[in-house]
Amino acid sequence: MTTRTQHRLRGLLATALAALTLVGVTACAAIPVSGPVRSGQSITDESQSGGVDYRPSGPEAGSDQAEVLTQFIDAATGAQNDYAVAREFLSARFSQKWNPRQGVTVRQGDGEVERVGTRELTYTLTASATVDADGEYTQAVRPTSSTLTFQFTREDGEWRIAYAPDGIILSPVNFVSVFQPHALYFYDPTYRFLVPDERWFLARSSTSTRIVSALLAGPADWLEGSVVSSFPEGTQLSLNAVTIDSGSAQVDLSSEALRSSTVEKVRMREQLTDSLSSIATVSSVDLTVEGVPVSLPDSSGTSAQRNPDVDARPLVVRGGTAGYATPGSGDVSGLGGGMSAQVAGLDPRSLALSASGSVAAVGNRDGVFVVRSGRDPLRIDTRDDLVPPTVDDQGFIWVAERSDSRSITAYGLLGDPHVVTSTLPEGRLVSFQVSRDSTRALALLDTDEGAALYVVAITRGSDRVPTSLGPPVRVQAADGTPVGATWVDELDVASVGRTATGTDVVRTTVGGQSETLAKPDGTATTIAGGSGGALLLRTTDGEVQQSTGGAWDRTGVEASVLGIQR
Repeated sequence: MTTRTQHRLRGLLATALAALTLVGVTACAAIPVSGPVRSGQSITDESQSGGVDYRPSGPEAGSDQAEVLTQFIDAATGAQNDYAVAREFLSARFSQKWNPRQGVTVRQGDGEVERVGTRELTYTLTASATVDADGEYTQAVRPTSSTLTFQFTREDGEWRIAYAPDGIILSPVNFVSVFQPHALYFYDPTYRFLVPDERWFLARSSTSTRIVSALLAGPADWLEGSVVSSFPEGTQLSLNAVTIDSGSAQVDLSSEALRSSTVEKVRMREQLTDSLSSIATVSSVDLTVEGVPVSLPDSSGTSAQRNPDVDARPLVVRGGTAGYATPGSGDVSGLGGGMSAQVAGLDPRSLALSASGSVAAVGNRDGVFVVRSGRDPLRIDTRDDLVPPTVDDQGFIWVAERSDSRSITAYGLLGDPHVVTSTLPEGRLVSFQVSRDSTRALALLDTDEGAALYVVAITRGSDRVPTSLGPPVRVQAADGTPVGATWVDELDVASVGRTATGTDVVRTTVGGQSETLAKPDGTATTIAGGSGGALLLRTTDGEVQQSTGGAWDRTGVEASVLGIQR
């Protein structure tokens, strides 16, 4: 089991034991959304995928309107036969009109029923999260109530619901029991990286079909422009369902797939294989088009990286050396090509290192410098109101202004500036960091309402030059005065805040749930993603601590700067 999977399971368990963390949702007149599962031929060798199979009870004779309403809401845990039990609470005329798969609202606490007419009740709830029609999960930003209206009629002497908003309402415990997260994978525009797009689907035997259908439909709106798909436009499932046979997923595509080259078909298979990897019963993918097998090379895929990792040792600056520190001894192995002394000689306040180790972005009191092996340091920005710079995998150093969240510049390695159009809201920028696959950025802001953490997609031109940021997606931030934020892995981010009771650290899955970690000793100054989903933290006394999701452990490393690895 991977570290990320372990973290995810811990987060789900914590959520099941307590109410979900509140973070804001706009009040709405109808229950929000979660997409339909395609109908089709039966699926073999795929189980419940670990979900709980609830069997709710039908209507009780003699129930009044309020009882029918609460029983109907409780029956939403049973998705069997297209929510057949829940439909028993509806009138014969309305039963087939109601669409339970239109969405999910995860309620915080119990809802309140109120009468507004002889045949009309309202149900007021506080939503802690919603899942939309495409399986996209949104945590709430702050407690916001929604009031839903239900109408009633008499049938055979019993009260039945004549109108209800589409979608279902679930408690946090029930939600994580019947819905599960699955990452869809797309490519960055260079096809060097696989980029995840987290979705939540019912834990049913048809999950594999739902995953493939969503993959073919394309990425979430906020990711459009930063990722690409290998499937030709218009490609659909030909047989409407994915079948599982002896560990192999049989995926039959429509004729549009024939427009692809062999390389593109190999990439299709890779996208399918990685997207279906969360289904325990799937170990490989067989591709057909209109029932005809597609002959492809035996290789499992292309050379694209998924969830790129970093060196297990903390990247630090200590004394006259910049490099990797060995936990326990604290010894620092300097960067190669003369970069170690060059970086340390700049008296850095921050350090970001490229995946190759050949490019470093250094922030100090004089601005931002690019340090490259075999070259003198190059100062690319002289401003003093800057957040720590970040480096991407496309040869650009990103520099952002603290006092203006819209002022973001991507510099080429020769110092050529490229202004990036920013969509970030107003606020004091605390940190800005590009993901390891160079398709997304993480921005932490200090606003009048407190810390605000956003993920944005990066749009580039044909020459790979960054041009703009996509729509910001808000995720859970740590409480208190914001200190910093970092990418942990391909989907998880973490942020740090200072509160009256100490340092608050929150880890959040983009498109998923959040978890408040144990408080570390000391006051944090820097947070960084480590190897295998671990987190690194530097405190004011220079100590570097590490956490893999539980308690914080001392590494025996002390440093003036904790660097960010790509």
